[in-house]
Amino acid sequence: MQIYNLEFTEKEIREAVATDRLLSMEIEFSRICNFRCSYCYVADKSECANELSRMEVKDVILQAKALGARKIIILGGEPSIYPHLVEMVQFLSSEGLEIEMFTNGTGIDDDLAEVLARERVRVVLKMNSRDAALQDRLAGKKGAFQIINNALIALQNAGYPSDKLFLAISTVICKQNIGELPAMWQWLRQERIEPYFEVITPQANAIENSWLTVDSAELKALFMQLSDIDQQQFGRRWEPQPPLVGNKCMRHQVSCVVTATGDVMPCVGVTIALDNIRNTPLADILKNSEVVNNLKNYREMIKGECRDCEKADECYGCRGAAYQLTGDYLASDPTCWRNASCKKK
Repeated sequence: MQIYNLEFTEKEIREAVATDRLLSMEIEFSRICNFRCSYCYVADKSECANELSRMEVKDVILQAKALGARKIIILGGEPSIYPHLVEMVQFLSSEGLEIEMFTNGTGIDDDLAEVLARERVRVVLKMNSRDAALQDRLAGKKGAFQIINNALIALQNAGYPSDKLFLAISTVICKQNIGELPAMWQWLRQERIEPYFEVITPQANAIENSWLTVDSAELKALFMQLSDIDQQQFGRRWEPQPPLVGNKCMRHQVSCVVTATGDVMPCVGVTIALDNIRNTPLADILKNSEVVNNLKNYREMIKGECRDCEKADECYGCRGAAYQLTGDYLASDPTCWRNASCKKK
């Protein structure tokens, strides 16, 4: 079984944990972004001082590769408006690394789409609604809907999706779009586009915008409905469990995040700066981090109902949600419908 869209098996993950190695790394080239998404994990991305240079970015990527990383996931900010994106993509490709990029599509025209296709970049385009007004509202930018759809057309013109050119749509589940998501899921499957639907991590902008919140009962119903659609219409079987629809998130076993200023974090939800790559090599940061070691040893360290859950061998809830809502990254996930506190609501 493959986990967390990483294309890695459970055996590979176990071996990476046992040997203090990575299988992937998430990295921000810059936090500058032209969207102001209502749910974004970064509160202010209009500017960012002291960002890593291209040489520093390349160096930490090589450090991750030396630790076993085979895949680099580009986050933001918005990568498609980063002025050195093509150079970085070509560098990653020359190092034999798989590349995945999350993007709102702003900079993706026919020329950039051709580069992405040539370098076999896995593209994850952010789209939260097929309704223009709602998409613009969620993105915090007038015209966002058109930007996203223009990017989709450019990617399709370049050959996405295909067996060699992976394309996904990243969608957050919120009160405003939950009604359209089953139809959107079917549309994506029919278009051979992979749906990345996920529960919003309650942090930064999402905390300020409580109007987005979906309760656990509604989430469970949606996950169940999408599971039924996949099984009955597309022959795909998976068991519903948050925070990712049709998938599992166990990224802390094999991955980490490097921010645009060099801080190393377990993930974008567990916003604990372990150290900075300008001060300490990546291998030392990860090996010596109590947080990382606790997360890798989650079966003994997770608390409350997540520890005792029947799914505990293959799931530890959303560590980001636990940290943001309780201040304890090892606490039981307060947003999971298997949690008794959710069931009572």
